[in-house]
Amino acid sequence: MNPDPAAGPSGPTGRPVELRHLRAFLAVAEELNVARAAARLRLTQPAVSRTLAALERHLGVRLVDRSTHHLALTPEGVAFRDKATAAVAAFDEALDSGRLRRWPLRLGHAWSAFGPYTTPLLRTWQERHPRTPLELLRIDDRTAGLTRGEVDAALLRGPVDAPGLVTEVLFTEVRVAAVTADGPLAGRASLALADLADGPIVLNTVSGTTTTDLWPPHSRPAATLTVGNTDDWLTAIAAGRGSGVSTASTVDMHPHTGVAYVPLDDAPGVPVLLARRDAPGHPALPELAALAREIVARGTDHRTPGPAM
Repeated sequence: MNPDPAAGPSGPTGRPVELRHLRAFLAVAEELNVARAAARLRLTQPAVSRTLAALERHLGVRLVDRSTHHLALTPEGVAFRDKATAAVAAFDEALDSGRLRRWPLRLGHAWSAFGPYTTPLLRTWQERHPRTPLELLRIDDRTAGLTRGEVDAALLRGPVDAPGLVTEVLFTEVRVAAVTADGPLAGRASLALADLADGPIVLNTVSGTTTTDLWPPHSRPAATLTVGNTDDWLTAIAAGRGSGVSTASTVDMHPHTGVAYVPLDDAPGVPVLLARRDAPGHPALPELAALAREIVARGTDHRTPGPAM
């Protein structure tokens, strides 16, 4: 991180960083507003501003950009947020010897979670790690809240190019077509991508993995309809506004009376990833990764195991 001359000399200032500095920074990072952060911490706004400034002087970098009307984290602030979150969580957990509170492991997903392995994962985790609740959270963005620090790990599908993440391929899912249940394609035993290209394609551009690049350049769909989440995607297809392409787990996790799922013969598979930030994180993450691999190894039906990355 490059020192910011306005923040003071680089490196420690001689005054130690305390937990209150980290809590103040994290409150500002989440609220992006000093007044709201102060109210949350039950402090005055000047006290929060002074505490944040002291932390920046100690680190020798700007963590928060105050140059615009709305506060925003600097790149250094984004990187430091992960470390501060882990440090505060580790401190709180260290004081929890009497189980006064639990430190849940938050597992994000944008849709379909772990497919047919979801229930076995949750049940086995509860049996083996009863002191560490595993919270499954659906968050509608490409990394299921991982890059924003809302979860500790995430189950993602398809290539993920967000910086600062470590991913492991757990298995690969086959793709299926999702068509209107009473439409002409619903009764087919299987379909090809070309069969869908004659009509509009519904694309989830927020968390989905399908784009028009799935089709060859000479036979791409002439029309598309974009939505922002799985629920709207299903509703549009059920209403006959277009067809969609998804993965096999969607069949298990999102049945819909207005949507028929049909195998696709010529579409490549989609890797299912377990992702975490490349920074200190929840201490139970290695156990989560090991259990996910174990659950997949028990049976793969129409999915195939993937290599570790």
